[in-house]
Amino acid sequence: MFKNSGFFRAVVLGTGLIVSIAALSVGEAIALAQSPAAASAAVRQIGTVKTIAGNSVTLTTDAGQEVVVSVADGARILQLAPGSTDLKTAQTITLGDIAAGDRVLVSGKAGDGGAGLTASRVILMKSSDIAQKHEAEQGDWQKRGTGGIVSAVDAGAGSVALSVGAKKLTVKTSSATKFRRYAGDSVKFEDAKPGTLAQIQVGDQLRVRGATSDDGSSIQAEEVVSGSFRNLAGLIATIDAAGGTLTLKDLATKKTVTVKITDNSSLKALPPQAAARFAARAKGGGGDSQAPAQGAGQAAGGGERTGGTGHSAGTDLSQLVSRLPSQGVADLKVGDAVMIVASQPDSAVSQVTCVTLLSGVEPILAATPSGGPALTLSPWSLGGGAAEGGTQ
Repeated sequence: MFKNSGFFRAVVLGTGLIVSIAALSVGEAIALAQSPAAASAAVRQIGTVKTIAGNSVTLTTDAGQEVVVSVADGARILQLAPGSTDLKTAQTITLGDIAAGDRVLVSGKAGDGGAGLTASRVILMKSSDIAQKHEAEQGDWQKRGTGGIVSAVDAGAGSVALSVGAKKLTVKTSSATKFRRYAGDSVKFEDAKPGTLAQIQVGDQLRVRGATSDDGSSIQAEEVVSGSFRNLAGLIATIDAAGGTLTLKDLATKKTVTVKITDNSSLKALPPQAAARFAARAKGGGGDSQAPAQGAGQAAGGGERTGGTGHSAGTDLSQLVSRLPSQGVADLKVGDAVMIVASQPDSAVSQVTCVTLLSGVEPILAATPSGGPALTLSPWSLGGGAAEGGTQ
């Protein structure tokens, strides 16, 4: 029934690009630790404050462990603004200023038997300040962010050619550009690792934030987030609910693929009316007369859109997916038509890990038997789920 889902390959970059800096703020600020004292500290821990009792602070580290920290008398307690990397800008505070949810870096000595930590210095970022920074970052990504599929990389020129729907965009990088890279089954921003331009490959999905040129043909990148994902579409052949796996015959490759569902996988179901509407747009008939919301898949610089109403169905589809209720493996059945964005950390292993799965898409796939406009759903789950805007 479905010959090719070429549109699905132009994977999604857009839904929910709300950058959560909560996990990375202190870690970056600890570039902070520029002083000899920090470098020579016997023990350091980074985490989120869970509880406080007297001079005892319990942290949940970024590795998920709980550490009890005893703050020594006379310990330096400093507060930094999110994003700051200079301890000279820190404000001296007291232990009483620390609250649950705050992000901290503690330095000191291990307790007796290696249990716990006696801190001689605590560097803190308030959760409220992080939330404000988060909101500002979110707004900037909505205003100056866009994304697409990497079509070429010029390492010498420091540039990346990006396909954003039908539009071509040149991403220009510099020594100041911040790169982050996804791996494994998580596309949460806090799980992304510092990356480099050299890691970006043709076919990768990439989001970029920066200043777009006046003609919309290029963007000077301040931050780049990229990842390599597989895009699958077809009918579910088998389901192993106990094992958390399913198989389907991918329409593009004609190969049967085993997909692992994990706790990080996002499973959604598209309502029939919505599926019919997007299918109509994919055919060029236009599903409705509503003006599009400012959306995740919008081309940079207000670039062209496709579809019967003059905008990409993928734009609104990406936004809609982020707002749909979640479902589980038990809600799926053999024969369901699905679109899947999956990661494959180890290319030697045939099994892939589901990042995003959307069921109820049979009308959409049937509407584009030989490929078509970029009807896409996003693999990104970068700290939030609201629709993300394209560059204006």
